[in-house]
Amino acid sequence: MHSHTHSHGTRAFATVTLVNLAYTALEAGYGFATNSLVLLSDALHNLGDVLGLALAWGAAVMARRAPTDRHTYGWRRATLLSPLANALLLVAFSGALAWEAIRRFNAPPEIPAMPVMLVAALGIAVNLGAAWLVRDGHEHDLNRRGAFLHLVADAAVSLAAVIAGAGMWWLGWTWLDPVTSLLIGAVVAIGAFGLLRESFDAAMDAVPRTIDQTAVRTFLLDQPGVRAVHHLHIWSLGAGEIAMTAHLVRPDDADHDGFIDALNHALDDQFGINHPTLQIEHGAACEHDHHDRAPHH
Repeated sequence: MHSHTHSHGTRAFATVTLVNLAYTALEAGYGFATNSLVLLSDALHNLGDVLGLALAWGAAVMARRAPTDRHTYGWRRATLLSPLANALLLVAFSGALAWEAIRRFNAPPEIPAMPVMLVAALGIAVNLGAAWLVRDGHEHDLNRRGAFLHLVADAAVSLAAVIAGAGMWWLGWTWLDPVTSLLIGAVVAIGAFGLLRESFDAAMDAVPRTIDQTAVRTFLLDQPGVRAVHHLHIWSLGAGEIAMTAHLVRPDDADHDGFIDALNHALDDQFGINHPTLQIEHGAACEHDHHDRAPHH
């Protein structure tokens, strides 16, 4: 079941990336033909997406690599690093868009509005279709979510280009072109910043935002026979996989295996922690936490 959803996801990424790439090439061609910078900047922004999607696709493929003696987790971490690269690209593109827009405020050129509107309208269809293809599971998987949000944002960007084209056509407002570019840049930058923060946290092994570390600690302390909890670490291994390590001081340990099995199930049910590693200690003193090579405060 699991591998089926994975291969389906990879195929969706492949389709979306290739369709987007074709549309980007078409849009850039029309941008040059009509001397329309709003199309060129939208094409540039779409190219940023194609790169982001290609990264996400590559990460989804890498994440399926079997673990080896050296990479014991496989390459699951790729799904955390890919949105980080994607977000950095997006920030760079939105900065470039804003720069170009400010440069053009002085003398916005005349642009044939009809082709702009038609090509940008096609962009809405392409991006919404692509977003629909990768919609499954975007709540749980940061990688998928990055691609999904990205595509929806693109549809909005193309819509903005259509509206700008309409304004230039009916009202002759050439300044709509740079203003729209600035708005697009701002929207993209804000979205990218959120993704950047989240994927940076994941790359730094931060506790996932969906989990309250204090609640997990309290839950562990409430377990039968547990006297103390220390060295609690919770981090994300990759798409939908959360790891945890903890030392539990539990002097009376007759039901050792049953206790660990029950606790593993409970951690998964309550917190979604599906890779826990528990070290059970009998002595209350727990001296082996104090040796110098593994300082824990």
